[in-house]
Amino acid sequence: MNKHILVTGGAGFIGSHVTDLLIQRGYRVTVFDNESTGRRADVNPNATFVHGDVRDETALEAVFKTGIDAVIHIAGQASIRLSFMHPEADLNVNTLGTINILKQCIAHKVGRLLFASSMTIYGTPQIAPTPETAYPAPVSYYGVTKYAAERYAHITATRKDLDFDFHVTSFRMFNVYGERQSLTNAYQGVFAIFMGNVLRGEPINIHSDGEQSRDFVHVSDVARAWVDAIDNPQTYGEVINIGTGRPISVNRLCDMVLEAFGYSRETYIVNHHPAQPGDIRVSSADITKARTLLGWQPTIAFEDGMKETINWAKKVMQKA
Repeated sequence: MNKHILVTGGAGFIGSHVTDLLIQRGYRVTVFDNESTGRRADVNPNATFVHGDVRDETALEAVFKTGIDAVIHIAGQASIRLSFMHPEADLNVNTLGTINILKQCIAHKVGRLLFASSMTIYGTPQIAPTPETAYPAPVSYYGVTKYAAERYAHITATRKDLDFDFHVTSFRMFNVYGERQSLTNAYQGVFAIFMGNVLRGEPINIHSDGEQSRDFVHVSDVARAWVDAIDNPQTYGEVINIGTGRPISVNRLCDMVLEAFGYSRETYIVNHHPAQPGDIRVSSADITKARTLLGWQPTIAFEDGMKETINWAKKVMQKA
């Protein structure tokens, strides 16, 4: 019988792509999502959809009772800005929600968990590209909640009182982009924010001097890492970066987006604002471990992925 995979946040940007690839590879999938940022329309029709929130233990228990072989836990509050505005919600969703998942894994003896961690755990690192061994020093509430959740998951996997094998892998994802990313959410995804700005004829707003760097990795490459890891024992107990190692400054990103739409800074309004709380100056992934353990590396260059994503975004806006 095909393995039954639970994907929390499976109606969201990353989760829906992971679900598609799972279905393609023959897994049976249940998607659990509260649709706060995800869209049911993006859920693969061959997956079972359950509307629910990771903060709701009763709803989670009902899903786990259906017989789950592995959990891909992506559900979470992903905005740094919102984490400062509503830190209690950030904690409840990202950390306590993960604890709820862990409790259900223990209760139902689900032996495999893959967790969506974040590059924000590194804060402003001393080394770039940054390896997984870098000292964790998050500078946002969001980064703190993701690091806490990651440690809860990995410490749980080392507990000697469990009467079953529990294997955890965490992916510290860098700046994921691609189709289905929200074009209207002003709190996450700088590339999608810039695209949405131009498509709606709004000024682009850059915080700080724009020389802060970001490591953009295409969502299809990210999904492949997740699915490849499910049955790979080499990834058990590991924390793995998923990025490209090719940093791009926010200024360069702005220029690339404008150029793709036929504009330049001379013909389009670009405003600069003070840096935001929790903003990271340098972001670049050392992906040596992903290559070694998973045989994984990114296949889509940002220039190509950007063009594909912009073409998709234009079609979405035309339908809106």
